[in-house]
Amino acid sequence: MCSFTMESVLIIGAAGQLGSELTQELANIYGGENVIATDINPQALYKFDYCKSMVLDAMDKNAVSKLVKEENVKQIYHLAAVLSATGEKNPLFAWQLNMDSLLFILELAKEEKLDKIYWPSSIAVFGPNTPKVNTPQYCVKEPNTVYGISKQAGERWCEYYFQKFGVDVRSLRYPGLIGYKSLPGGGTTDYAVDIYHKAIAGEHFVSFLNENTYLPMMYMPDAIKATIDLMHAPKEKVKIRSSYNLAAISFSPKEIYESIKQHYPEFTISYSPDFRQGIADSWPDSIDDSRAREDWGWDHAYDLSKMTEDILKHLPSYSF
Repeated sequence: MCSFTMESVLIIGAAGQLGSELTQELANIYGGENVIATDINPQALYKFDYCKSMVLDAMDKNAVSKLVKEENVKQIYHLAAVLSATGEKNPLFAWQLNMDSLLFILELAKEEKLDKIYWPSSIAVFGPNTPKVNTPQYCVKEPNTVYGISKQAGERWCEYYFQKFGVDVRSLRYPGLIGYKSLPGGGTTDYAVDIYHKAIAGEHFVSFLNENTYLPMMYMPDAIKATIDLMHAPKEKVKIRSSYNLAAISFSPKEIYESIKQHYPEFTISYSPDFRQGIADSWPDSIDDSRAREDWGWDHAYDLSKMTEDILKHLPSYSF
């Protein structure tokens, strides 16, 4: 176990793709007895037999506040959100969940003087008028999904609470995240998770994006490392309080298919773009994350071939 000061850490929305793996790493660092995994889905709590866990609705302000006080929580990782593709099916609910829960957590952090808050943003904050190649940290942001709009607004609120009230809130604009330890959760980049499941199952894969649609992506171990590195960085090194650009690799459905085909020669793919193509077309092809690399030393470890090899090695042992 690492030699960090022990403190209570709360993860809200722990059962999602990011939370499932981030919670494990936080338990490794702080000890399971100091980590509280919460999710609205009681059937997902079986994942967290190594730490404290309980059902919690991110919209239940009283329950969240009571838990923070009773458990002496000092850090909150607020991961609960409705993702891009799912959000377009119920935009008003997506806005309510994504925004109201964040504002409550920021207020709670101010009132209870919590040590740190982590809130994830996304490349969804960008839009069709954003520069698509090496998208800079500061540029035009005109998102055209409710998920992107909520993330853009959330970034402004995070910076506001830091500047006005000194809330130590930290954030990353994640690219598409790819992991093998949980199933896709309703995002536009989810094809890059599902494709591995189909390959191992010996099934044909139908991509909902065109073959040459490039999107910024990241293997989950890199995303977890970036999150922990940012949260453990000295306060003075965290110079951006809206959200940091974060990048690792960019590829298309055709390229990830070809990387898998090297291991599964019989694997087949076809392309049938749906409404998610329009979402993907509004996002960048690649991201400039030089500020994260300069400010707190971010660096990624996985390229496409190394990621594919690792996923195909481990995924067959996972059942859902």
